[in-house]
Amino acid sequence: MNSALRHTAVVALVELARSTHYEDRADAGHALAAFAGTPEAAGPLLELVLDRADTHVTRVTAHALLRRQDRAGLSLVAAALAVAGPQHADWIHTALRDAFTVYATERDEAMRICEELAHDPDEHVASGARELHESLARIDCVLHPA
Repeated sequence: MNSALRHTAVVALVELARSTHYEDRADAGHALAAFAGTPEAAGPLLELVLDRADTHVTRVTAHALLRRQDRAGLSLVAAALAVAGPQHADWIHTALRDAFTVYATERDEAMRICEELAHDPDEHVASGARELHESLARIDCVLHPA
């Protein structure tokens, strides 16, 4: 892994996330989600999930974080959901359904991670994870294990 190049990529994407154009911010959120485990990306990703100007950015960024299907992505979405207003929360829940409607095994693993995150010392992560868990439990997936 080339950490210098990865850092350069994060810096460039964080700069793109500051664009006045919603398409740029949505693209930055989508790409920056790949770096959700890096400290430099966390703050900008939270800002993109809670984008003040366009909820398209919210949906794209939240979906990309959720499709990671890991603790890093779910904890950032949970933290954002805990402080999101109703409109942003609706789009986060839409992204959640988009990401976890097909495979029950993926939904179940996300629920397991959210159960762990519900005990996170960061209260925003913990409360958001509880809400994510409740929403995941209501998703009726298309494909279930044999």
